[in-house]
Amino acid sequence: MTKDTEQKKETEVTAPKAEISDEAILSTLAGEEVKLEQKKVKKAKKQVQKGRATVKCSYNNTIVNISDSTGGVLGWCSSGLLGFKGAKKATPYAATQVVANVAEKMRKYGVKELEVFVRGVGSGREASIRALANNGFEITMIKDTTPIPHNGCRAKKPRRV
Repeated sequence: MTKDTEQKKETEVTAPKAEISDEAILSTLAGEEVKLEQKKVKKAKKQVQKGRATVKCSYNNTIVNISDSTGGVLGWCSSGLLGFKGAKKATPYAATQVVANVAEKMRKYGVKELEVFVRGVGSGREASIRALANNGFEITMIKDTTPIPHNGCRAKKPRRV
């Protein structure tokens, strides 16, 4: 290689030039400051027609969550979150308040139809289903998913006297 080819290669490799708009150049030449405005893009809430409501009613609490058909949770609430304490968390009144709170969160998603899955043995089971129906949801299915032992725990050995 000769010196001429080395010099050509060095001159060919240059840093990439930053692209500046013509308006920015003209405004800086005129002595004005350039301010670029960024438009805020509002993310639209997805509209969901059908959803699944999962109601967990235990002896101590009532938890309701509503998800879309793929399982992504749209909103949830529990009676402890609403400020109920102690034994009042598992009451039917607390269950209706929980459902009312979740229904308010679901207004922006436009959920109309619900499949309800109820789990647990608490006293808020029927009250929560009634509250879902009264808050403008059309209930298409109600399914009890309370876990039931098929054989249970191993029995105690017989007592010898």
